[in-house]
Amino acid sequence: MIKPFTPQLVYIEPGALEYDLGRELKEKFTKMGLEIKETTSHNQIRNLPGKNDFQKYRIAKSTLVVGVRKTLTFDSSKPSAEYAIPLATGCMGHCHYCYLQTTMGSKPYIRTYVNVNEILAQADKYTNARAPEITRFEASCTSDIVGIDHLTHTLKRSIEHIGKTKYGRLRFVTKFHHVDHLLDAEHNNHTRFRFSVNADYIIKQFEPGTSPLDQRLEAAAKVAEAGYPLGFIVAPIYLYSGWEDGYKVLFEKLHQKLPQTGRSGLTFEFIQHRFTKPAKKVIAKNYPMTKLELNEEKRKYKWGRYGIGKYVYQTDEQEIMKNTLRSYMDKYFPNAELEYFT
Repeated sequence: MIKPFTPQLVYIEPGALEYDLGRELKEKFTKMGLEIKETTSHNQIRNLPGKNDFQKYRIAKSTLVVGVRKTLTFDSSKPSAEYAIPLATGCMGHCHYCYLQTTMGSKPYIRTYVNVNEILAQADKYTNARAPEITRFEASCTSDIVGIDHLTHTLKRSIEHIGKTKYGRLRFVTKFHHVDHLLDAEHNNHTRFRFSVNADYIIKQFEPGTSPLDQRLEAAAKVAEAGYPLGFIVAPIYLYSGWEDGYKVLFEKLHQKLPQTGRSGLTFEFIQHRFTKPAKKVIAKNYPMTKLELNEEKRKYKWGRYGIGKYVYQTDEQEIMKNTLRSYMDKYFPNAELEYFT
């Protein structure tokens, strides 16, 4: 049983205490007896506890920084959404393959932003500029926001805010089952609640620190009963010995666990495993015993954003992968929509 995240160490930027949420969080963490330190900026955090890089990395992953989001220009979030809404960065999970390995670099601690009203006001500006087109915001590009929201409720506030807009929509994905506080949110069907799922082999081998598949599916059933539009991201799709059976069992479990209320408007997203050369180096450092296959010679090179290419599966492997999982989706969820395969 994965317990809800509790940070070992909390840093608070002074500017955060100018906001109600910053003061509330400081009071909450003080009552919890957590170690709290001040920092002028998250960039000034130095000398995290730990005897070596291995220990420091793990302590950093359980460190929470309470700060102010200064950059209110939202990044693009294709193909999932028009924009990424920046509510938090970092994740307490230890997924070996995660792209945050490199985007977070030497600062893998978790950051939560307390100027939520300013962030939501900026989202409204983007929405109004595109009206009457629908504008989708992805809340989990740089974090697993559900993993910390039981502490901050910034996601819940965002769900209810966007629920009141005419043309705004919210999306996020999680590997955690701690969803109970979100079930009564007034979402008005404007938030798509997605769960990242995978074959049991992948979760057990490469996703330590996250909720087991069965708990994710139980949480998905609760979310469906709460009336949220629901989706599943199957990622990363990874070719291992017996992968066809592993993914078939995944879809069978989805079929067994998901109530009928969750099948209307159901979406899937398929994302194959990929890695970059910088990520490979960081993964080898942080998870030296990993069984993750990272052989460039077996892969196809694909140009990526910002000039950093990635290694994906060969074209014929991608077709087999896509067609196999699509056949499982069509069999067990014939009315579901596949939003994309990438």
